[in-house]
Amino acid sequence: MSSDDLFAPTQPAPAAAAAPAPRTDALAHAPLAARMRPRTLAEFVGQTHLLGPGQLLRRAIEADRIQSLIFYGPPGTGKTSLAHVIANQTKSRFERLSGVESNVAEMRQVLAGAANRLANIGQPTILFIDEIHRFNKAQQDVLLPDVESGMVRLIGATTHNPFFFVNSPLVSRSQIFELRPLTPEELCRLLRTALADPERGLGHLRIQLEDAAVRHLGTVADGDARKALNALEIAVLTTAPTADGTVHIDLPIAEQSIQRKAVVYDADGDAHYDTISAFIKSMRGGDPDATVYWLAKMIHAGEDPRFIARRMVICAAEDVGLAEPTALLLANAAFQAAEFIGWPEARIPLAEAALYIATAPKSNTAITAIDAALEDVRSKPTLAVPEPLRDAHYAGAKRLGHGTGYQYAHDFPGHVVAQDYLGATKRYYEPTAQGREKQIKERVERCRELLAQAKTPAK
Repeated sequence: MSSDDLFAPTQPAPAAAAAPAPRTDALAHAPLAARMRPRTLAEFVGQTHLLGPGQLLRRAIEADRIQSLIFYGPPGTGKTSLAHVIANQTKSRFERLSGVESNVAEMRQVLAGAANRLANIGQPTILFIDEIHRFNKAQQDVLLPDVESGMVRLIGATTHNPFFFVNSPLVSRSQIFELRPLTPEELCRLLRTALADPERGLGHLRIQLEDAAVRHLGTVADGDARKALNALEIAVLTTAPTADGTVHIDLPIAEQSIQRKAVVYDADGDAHYDTISAFIKSMRGGDPDATVYWLAKMIHAGEDPRFIARRMVICAAEDVGLAEPTALLLANAAFQAAEFIGWPEARIPLAEAALYIATAPKSNTAITAIDAALEDVRSKPTLAVPEPLRDAHYAGAKRLGHGTGYQYAHDFPGHVVAQDYLGATKRYYEPTAQGREKQIKERVERCRELLAQAKTPAK
C-alpha cells in the first residue's frame, strides 16, 4: 500500500501500545461530532453559498448586524453549529431552547433574563430554538413581541420548510436561510480535520485512514456531517491497534462503521462513466433486467438523480425516437419528479421510465435526420427560402413578392398540397417500420409522392 493511500496526522507517533492520557474536561465524554463543532467562521465547513466571501450572511455576522434568522435544511448541515458561531462572533449571550421539550413558562423566563441583561450590562441575547416547527401557534406567538422589538435575536432551526411550518408573523420578522447537504469533498475535509486535531478530535491517536475509506464515509454520509464524524469515531474506537499502536481504518471497516456496502463507483472516474454507459446501452439494447441493475448500482452509490434522468431523456430521444414518442414524455416527467422529490422516492419514477425506454421499440431516425441536415448547413451553400414561404405580414412584403403563390395546406384533401418547401430535393428523414414510426412511414411516403410534383431539381 502506498503512502498516498493513507492519511496519518503529522505529529510524532506515541510509543507503541501507549494509551493517551485520559481527558478530564467536558469534551472527554462528548461524541466526536460535538467536539468538532466549529467555533469560528474559519472553522465552518460547507454552506459557501451563505458564508463564502462577500455573501450576505457572512457580511452580517462579521459586521454584527444579525437580526432574527431561521435556518432550515437536512440534519447534520450545521444549523446548530452556525448559531453557536454567530453567538461567539457577536459576543452575545447564547440561550438554547428545544421545540420538543421547552414550554411557555421556560420561554418567558429566558426572555425576561434577556431583557434584564440588555438593560443592565448591554449584552444582547441570541435565543436559539432547535426544531422550532415543533412549537405550536401559541408558543410561537409568545416570541413575537421580543423578536419585533429586538430584545432578543432569534435563531430558529428546522428540518421543515418554515414557510409551511412556522407562523407567518414570525417568518415575516426573520431572514430565512436554507442550508444544503455538505458535498462528499467537504465531508472528507472535515473528517481529515478531525483526524489531525489533537485537542478536540482524534489527533492524539496514531491513525492511518485509507483514502478509499474516507471517500466512502464522505459519500455514504449523504451530506450529514454528524453522521460522517460519528461513523469515523466508531471505526477508530472499535478497531484494535497494531503492535506499534497504529489504528488502521480500511474500506471494510468504514463500510461496517456506517452500515452500508461500498460499490466501486468514483464520481468522476472510470466506474462512473462505465456504469452510465452500461445503463444507456442496456436501455438501447432492450434488456430491462440489465437496465434496472445498473440503475440500482448508481442509486446505491449516491449518484445525482438528475444526472441519471438527463441521460434517460437523451436515450428516449436518440434511441427510441418516433418509434414510441411517449418515451420522451415519460423520461422528461421522471426528470421533473426526481428533481422535485429526490431520494429515495425518486428511484420509482426513474425505474418506471428506464424500463419503458428499455422495452420500447427503437428508432434513431431523428438523430440521423438532424445530423445530416446540420452537415449540409455547415458544409454546403445555404438554400434560400422559397418566395411563397417568406414572411408576408409586414408592409411592402407583397411588393417584394414574398408569400406570392403560397398554398394553405388545410384547403386541400388530406391537408397536403403539391408545393416546394425547400427549393431543392433532399431526403434527411428515413422512417423505419418500428412501432408507431411504421404509421409515420406510410404517411411520409404518400406526402413525398405528392410533394415531388412541385420539387425542383437538386442544386
